[in-house]
Amino acid sequence: MNSDRFHDALKYAAELHNTQFRKGTQIPYFSHLMAVASLVMEAGGTEDEAIAALLHDAVEDQGGEPVLTAIREKYGQNVADIVEGCTDDAPPPGVAKAPWRERKEKYISHVRTATRSVRLVSNADKLHNARSIQTDIAEIGGRVWKRFNATPNEIVWYYRSLADEFLRDPPSQRLANELDLSVCFLEANAS
Repeated sequence: MNSDRFHDALKYAAELHNTQFRKGTQIPYFSHLMAVASLVMEAGGTEDEAIAALLHDAVEDQGGEPVLTAIREKYGQNVADIVEGCTDDAPPPGVAKAPWRERKEKYISHVRTATRSVRLVSNADKLHNARSIQTDIAEIGGRVWKRFNATPNEIVWYYRSLADEFLRDPPSQRLANELDLSVCFLEANAS
């Protein structure tokens, strides 16, 4: 992944998310994008999958359809398709996202039939998120759950549903197993 195209995607992701932080922290959001790309690469992902991992939240968090169009123009249809497949909701400006549970149920259903590439990037994304919650529980305890727009049980339900789906048809056996282990920890600490 030492191509100019990958380096350009690193810069583009950093620019898109340059003012964003992880929920309830001062950790630059870009660290999550690099971690997800790293997990994808370590699981044998292609350059397109690694680029999509860097950009997987761009459409949802940084501009919707115009950003998806820019990704398609810069990195190609395959990368755009993976990013779009990892997006749970990107309404037009001024339109609210669908309710949390509705979005998550739709995303779980979508993942069941998504391409291996979408499933790989999604699994890596959810694994990094679950690991981050684990780390935060170790550091600040149950206060971590206050960062979310859902209850601890809802968060655990979402991650368990996806972990089970990835275990059923793993895009990467290692990533699926690691997510399952992280979710077990969350289940034991959802209070």
